Amino acid sequence: MKDTVLDVLMYLFDNYLDDETEIQPDRDILRIELEGAGFDRSEVVKAFDWLEVIATDHSSSLGRHDRSAMRIYHPEELLRLSAESRGFLMYLENSGILNPEQRELVIDRVMALDSGEIDLDQLKWIILMVLFNQPGQEAAYAHMEELVCEERPSATH
Repeated sequence: MKDTVLDVLMYLFDNYLDDETEIQPDRDILRIELEGAGFDRSEVVKAFDWLEVIATDHSSSLGRHDRSAMRIYHPEELLRLSAESRGFLMYLENSGILNPEQRELVIDRVMALDSGEIDLDQLKWIILMVLFNQPGQEAAYAHMEELVCEERPSATH
């Protein structure tokens, strides 16, 4: 099975970028470790590039969005984000976990992945990575982390 950029990102986030990691390794050392773990070099480089975008300040480039405005999705975005995923983004925005600028950054990062439709669990990881890199979003990150890590309750009969 071919690993995707999202697989590399999830591995990176899970093993190196969490809030408990004190020192983050050098990019070249990290690339060697990821290749040693079986990831393709080109996917690793794409993952680093993807992360660089969310690590930059987007406050001026995204502008301010009217909270009462309705988001209309482009047809290409509809191919990547299922109705369930779009509904989840709306839920997060309505509950104050994501603001419109962060929602747009999440959508941008989804579109930057060279993959097909992103399922809800993958979307949650992308949102978590975006929030992790947003200053002052510790509470939103903690709430999102609970949503990502929560176990689904088993059905009772």
